[in-house]
Amino acid sequence: MNVKEVIMIESILNELRISLIATGCLAIVLCGIYPAAVWLCAQGIFPDQANGSLILVKGQAVGSSLLAQPFTGPGYFHPRPSAAGSGYDAANSGGSNLGPTSRKLIDRVKERAAAYRNENNLTSEIIIPVDAVTASASGLDPHISVKNAFIQASRIAKVRGMGEERSQKMILSRTEGRELGIVGEPRVNVFLLNLDLDGKL
Repeated sequence: MNVKEVIMIESILNELRISLIATGCLAIVLCGIYPAAVWLCAQGIFPDQANGSLILVKGQAVGSSLLAQPFTGPGYFHPRPSAAGSGYDAANSGGSNLGPTSRKLIDRVKERAAAYRNENNLTSEIIIPVDAVTASASGLDPHISVKNAFIQASRIAKVRGMGEERSQKMILSRTEGRELGIVGEPRVNVFLLNLDLDGKL
């Protein structure tokens, strides 16, 4: 092996060493330092959101304010329908992927509308809120429209033996405004509202 070949091999090994060191440093920054910094900032600035917006009752996590749960009893406010897995399944979040002309979707909406009208004792003149009969894109939306909540208020009051005015006040206490004051519509968190009904919050 002549001197020229030795110099070339040493140059290749040197460049390889530099590449490995650079890759290692980048891996440490991207896989260690950066995630740790983001985690620390999140814990310091948004500790509740960073930990899943968990709702604690007597020190026990009972759910998240960001995820709907299946309340079906007549004494509870009902969330939006869910197409996530077998329903409200966080591991299978998603919509039904059925288009607006799908016969299957049209039939589902009709069934939901009839059930909603029946359980809330509504006359045919009352327009059913869209969110009462359609699933959200995630299937896990914890919010319903204020109109949807107020329609259900009389049923809740009757089943629980409470004044309708009281159930309406509870709705208003859980009504969230538009994001940044302009984005979206006012909405009601059903999970928190139902916990209020049970006196858990």
